[in-house]
Amino acid sequence: MSTAPFGRRELTITGVQRLGAYTVLRADDADGPRGGWAPIPGQFAMLAAVERWGGGEGERPYLARAFSYARHTGGEAHFLLEDVGPGTRRLCELQAGERLWALGPLGRGFRVGGRDLDERRAILVGGGVGIAPLAILQDGLDGASSPHGEGEATVLLGFRDHARAEGAALMRGARVATDDGSVGHHGFVTELLAQELDRDAHATIYACGPAPMLEGVRALCERHGVPAQLALEAGMACGFGACFGCVVPRRGGGHLRVCVDGPVIDATELDHIDAHAGAPA
Repeated sequence: MSTAPFGRRELTITGVQRLGAYTVLRADDADGPRGGWAPIPGQFAMLAAVERWGGGEGERPYLARAFSYARHTGGEAHFLLEDVGPGTRRLCELQAGERLWALGPLGRGFRVGGRDLDERRAILVGGGVGIAPLAILQDGLDGASSPHGEGEATVLLGFRDHARAEGAALMRGARVATDDGSVGHHGFVTELLAQELDRDAHATIYACGPAPMLEGVRALCERHGVPAQLALEAGMACGFGACFGCVVPRRGGGHLRVCVDGPVIDATELDHIDAHAGAPA
């Protein structure tokens, strides 16, 4: 597992890209990969604006927000954001030259290769902003160096509507489903996954998205006997296991903390994915 030094660092925004309803923040993180802690696909960082990070009377500070690394390349960290409230709105407002606090990479990422995974084809299943960790994963999987037997991964993405479906541009060669039928398949991305598994179930699934989608993926994979790794989305207060605000029930009893036991959790460790586990991160 790749982990950052205990302490946040200050990054400078180098660019901003709008993808429909989403914003991609690019930040200078040239010092980030040093010391062996470059992000593993599926890991996240706790982000906060350096300036005006608060709201209401007295500018009460917001908690830092958890975002998966969408990419880390050329000394830049990329994050995919959606404006869903005051904290994310402030982050989406950032422009090139402004500064960002980052603590990360944190958590456990996707495990690629090993055991019987090498010869299975990879299927990446994402929903909404949950496509972010799949982008950096796709970068590592595609091409001749892929540990999977069939080279390029199959990518299935689901969105609510046309504006959000523009986020598919973050990845390559994706099949898209939309709830309203405005782009691609009219329906859920799990319907596309069911078609793929009916055609060939010799696969490994890597998924991230809202809880209902992940529960659908988990149930499908259990039914077909297909291994799956699920990156859970959860609101986090700390990011390193201290607050227990992101716990989910574990199969057989007990709980898992999404921030340190995940966010990538093997589907066999979960009986069911509760709705709160899919809260925007």
